[in-house]
Parts: sequence; structure tokens; C-alpha cells
Amino acid sequence: MTPRSAPLTSLAALEQAFANGLVEMLEKHHGLGVTILVLANAAFDDALWARLAAPLARRHADLAAAITRALRRGGRLDEPDDDVLVFLKLLAIGFAQLQSTQSRRAGPWELSFNPIRALRPPRMSEVKIDCLRRPFDPAGFHFNQPFLAREVFWEGELAGKAARLLYNKFPFARAHGLLVPEPARELPQYLTPELHGWAWEVCGRAGAAIPGFCLAYNSYGAHASVNHLHFQSFVRAAPLPVQDAAFVHNGGVMAYPLPCRNFTDAEEAWHHLDELHDQGTPYNLIYAAGRLLVLARAPQGSRAAAAWNSGFAWSELAGAVTLFSRDEFEHLSQEEITAELANLAP
Repeated sequence: MTPRSAPLTSLAALEQAFANGLVEMLEKHHGLGVTILVLANAAFDDALWARLAAPLARRHADLAAAITRALRRGGRLDEPDDDVLVFLKLLAIGFAQLQSTQSRRAGPWELSFNPIRALRPPRMSEVKIDCLRRPFDPAGFHFNQPFLAREVFWEGELAGKAARLLYNKFPFARAHGLLVPEPARELPQYLTPELHGWAWEVCGRAGAAIPGFCLAYNSYGAHASVNHLHFQSFVRAAPLPVQDAAFVHNGGVMAYPLPCRNFTDAEEAWHHLDELHDQGTPYNLIYAAGRLLVLARAPQGSRAAAAWNSGFAWSELAGAVTLFSRDEFEHLSQEEITAELANLAP
């Protein structure tokens, strides 16, 4: 799916293109992967759900009948195993029981109940990693795989580079996308001065046109789930908790639970990132227009985690925690979240 012009010119253009792309995808493609992607994106947004719930219900029923017939006859399913497993879990839940994402605050922290995201395959997110770089693996999961072509939201030139923007199959942010610069180069998830500067420029341009537009980045070893250079794009109606002016790194007096540096100069920010590379320290990044927040952290898998912690990546380190259990969503305290963040200090 490749709109002719880049959708990062205004919030209205982005939201319209984002919604229209989902509708078009559902109409053109009938496989499990597309259905799961459209369902997960619709369930995250009430307006999208109102528009797509009825066709999604029909598609769900059709796929359920077809898969049930095939399995009862011992037939093979011409679908990726990951998608089959996710759909079987959706069948167990029941379409009528699916719920949209819900949110609440616990002190400065933002909690979201997102049961559909809980169904996503873990890929690299559960692997213990103690380095910042691994070579790109053409045999592994990456964004050039042919079956992902239907999940492309936009493709073209952006800030002087070829770029591909894909829908996030299991979103946890508004207009959540996966932005891949120069995908044909097949770069590993290891930031360079060139691509840091590119992300800074993209965010500056898009942020001037779209209030709340940000890019996020998980380094390898900081819960990057795909080892193919990419950023995550999203739009916030309100700042992330880590962007709150009350915290010391933003000029306030409240201490953040783990180190956070706030940079307004791209070159100065790169010097700090280069130091983290030299030290082998993983990090999560939040780019906003003219600003970068750098969260240094312990490597993924190196610390014992609470039972409710399904992996702290950029969103969780930024204070926006996704939960998959309603009980945890309703009862988790500000103190428990603060302690879990502090536990990841390098």
C-alpha cells in the first residue's frame, strides 16, 4: 500500500491516510496477517473501531469457518504459523469479547490495558542480549520480506533518503508506524551519526506540521524486536510522562527513576550516544521536534523483572506502560512502576 504523497504534512492528512489505508488493506487482502493487523489497529482507536468493527466481524467469522473446516479435515493452512497461533487465541477469546485499549494514570505514569498486543509473537523481545550490535541476518525476520509488502503504509523519499513506513501490527501508540530508512541497505539495528541526523531532521520537519509527532528507537539489547534498522513513529495528544516538565531532565525538580538526558543539539546528542556505544550501554530514545531524550539502561534480560513486566522498551522507559491483565491494569501502583524503572538503571 503506497500512497502517492508522504502523509506527514499534517495531522489530518496522516490520520485520514492511516484510516483509509486500513480500510483498503482489509478490502484487498483476506489473509490472517492483514486481518490481525487491521483488528489490532482498530481496537486501539475508538474512531477506527466504529468504522471497521462490522467488516472485521464478518472477516473474523469467515476465517474462523475456513480454518475450522481445514483443521477438521487435516488440511494445511497456507498462513504463517505466528498468524495462525494469534488467530486461534482470538477465537478462544471470541470476537464479541474483544475490548479496545483502556488507559489510566498512576501518579506520573500512564497505564494501558491492551489485551490484543499480548498475543503478538515475542521474536527477539524475550532473548537475553549483552551487546549492542549483531550483523543483519537475511534469513531472520526483517522488513524486506515479501509478505510484509501488504503492510506498507507509505514508501518514498523522506528527508533525502528512501524510506518505508509500515503499520505496526500490534500498536500501542496513536498512528503507530515502523519507519525504515533505506531498507535495501539491510542495516542492523545499530545507530550511526548519519541515521541519527536523519531521524532528527525527519522529526523536526514532521513535528512542525504534526503536533505531538515523535520517533522512538530501541537499541539492540534494549528490546528492539527486529534487527533491521528502524524507528517507531507515533503521535501524542499529550506529552509522554518522560516529557513532563516536572522532571529534572526537563528543568523541573522531580527525579526520574533512571538516567535520562535531554538534548536540543543533534551533534551534542550524538557525542553522548557514541559514548554509550563505547561503553556497551543499551538505550531507548524519544525524538521530538528539536529535542532528543536518551534513556540509558541495563541490557534486556540482565535483571530480574516483576511478573507483570512483559519487557520494558522505549514506551515503558518513557513512563507509558502497556499491560495485558485487567487485574494488573486496575491495581498496579505508582510505587511498583517506579521501582521497576529504577531496577533498569545501568
